Amino acid sequence: MTATSTRMGLQIRSTVKKDGIVEMSLANVPTPEPKPDEVVVRIDAAPINPSDQGLLFAGADLTTAKASGTPNSPIVTASISPAVMKSMAGRLEQSLPVGNEGAGVVVEAGASPAAQALLGKVVAIHGGAMYAQYRCIKAAQCLVLPPGTTPAEGADCFVNPLTALGMVETMRREGHKALVHTAAASNLGQMLNKICIKDRVALVNIVRKPEHVDLLKKRGATYVCNSSAPTFMDDLIEALAASGATVAFDAIGGGQLAGQILTAMEAALNRTAKEYSRYGSTTHKQVYVYGGLERGPTQFNRAFGMAWGIGGWLLTAFMQKIGPEAAQKLRERVAAEIKTTFASTYTKEVALAGALQIEEIAVYSKQATGQKYLVTPNKR
Repeated sequence: MTATSTRMGLQIRSTVKKDGIVEMSLANVPTPEPKPDEVVVRIDAAPINPSDQGLLFAGADLTTAKASGTPNSPIVTASISPAVMKSMAGRLEQSLPVGNEGAGVVVEAGASPAAQALLGKVVAIHGGAMYAQYRCIKAAQCLVLPPGTTPAEGADCFVNPLTALGMVETMRREGHKALVHTAAASNLGQMLNKICIKDRVALVNIVRKPEHVDLLKKRGATYVCNSSAPTFMDDLIEALAASGATVAFDAIGGGQLAGQILTAMEAALNRTAKEYSRYGSTTHKQVYVYGGLERGPTQFNRAFGMAWGIGGWLLTAFMQKIGPEAAQKLRERVAAEIKTTFASTYTKEVALAGALQIEEIAVYSKQATGQKYLVTPNKR
């Protein structure tokens, strides 16, 4: 591919209007000339993750979505409630590019040796604006994929794999010996299960459907609890007592689940308590909320003593906290195990225009297990 053919490319954009509407569209944008330490990547594959949908949809009510434009240049609009609009003040009338991560081939490079060395290589990249045909990015931000790896296989190299690794690393750094994960049958959850099996870390998986229990059990999971089962709390206490898990990562966010986990941790710890304390166990119990599948309030019934905490967990902040050297080691592990531990599966591939079709949005916006989409920007 010649350099001149990369000078313009299509890109998905999202704009929150002052009148309470989000507009999602395709724009033809120029590709910057790469600086000496930069490369241009032809994006061949980019996953649709929940974090991408947050920027794309801006919290809009998708039941109000309307389509306009043309098949090749679709426009989708949807209404944002007044309550959500209060949090959108910082992005009003700004056309923002979407897509956290992707993979493709380096088709143009700056003059530096590091950039030139990447020409023709299949790389994974992270840094926003990935739902685009081309992305200019620093060579240092490219993760070269092992020979024989396709862009589709490497597209999900960052968000889910590094989040899963980050959870295990957080557990270790904070002195816990096992962990809990909710929405555990997800793509990320299945990666975390494989990591824990390989690293011999006890993992308590919480799911919401019997078929998800079966799915994880078939993949070697030891502890799987169904939150919709009448025996859920008893099952969870048993799993926590057996595993010793005292830290949880919650993708649900709203509702009672975080509080139920803390309550069950306390009950499991009290089984081995040598004496009664009115303040509960002195072992710290922690829940990190990293997702928002349930948008309602997080509800507690304070039945878990005084040694507990709940907070947010964000991959970007975690990677900054551990520093560049430790972060690079995690990236290198992902690249080395991209076809095994960190392999992703997708139910459908869509081109850029296809990702803005209302019927497709209706499916992937549900964030349901087994409904992960892959955007292929350079396919029609």
